[in-house]
Amino acid sequence: MKNKVALMWTITVICLVLTIVFWFLMNKTEVKYEEVTATVTSTSTKEVVNKNTKNRTTFYEVKVKYNGKEYTLQNVHGLSGYYEGKSVTALLSNDKLYANVEGIKSTSPVAIIYFVFLFGTFGMLILSATYMSKVKAKKQTE
Repeated sequence: MKNKVALMWTITVICLVLTIVFWFLMNKTEVKYEEVTATVTSTSTKEVVNKNTKNRTTFYEVKVKYNGKEYTLQNVHGLSGYYEGKSVTALLSNDKLYANVEGIKSTSPVAIIYFVFLFGTFGMLILSATYMSKVKAKKQTE
């Protein structure tokens, strides 16, 4: 059981190191996009309430038209500055329109790998701590 805990902590540390490496890679990633002017066709907000905590989360949706095609503007953090008929600057990348560069970076393959390792690190941390406490509890009862 001791070897299993040591292995789990080793995997946790490896995941943490890879998370840090991919964070730097994600932030250095040069994303390709074209700055375009699109026209806002509609805006809406959706508020979701967590039944347990009563916390509210607001989601913003902005629809824009560019080159005769309607898009949902990705990575919008608020409706300020977006109203029907207004021309806005958007970033065209991979046939999607984004409100900012961070939206493009966070959907890149490197960012996806970063998030996998980030969640993996948290999962392994919890698992390792749990198994370590079980080993210590078992030692105390012997």
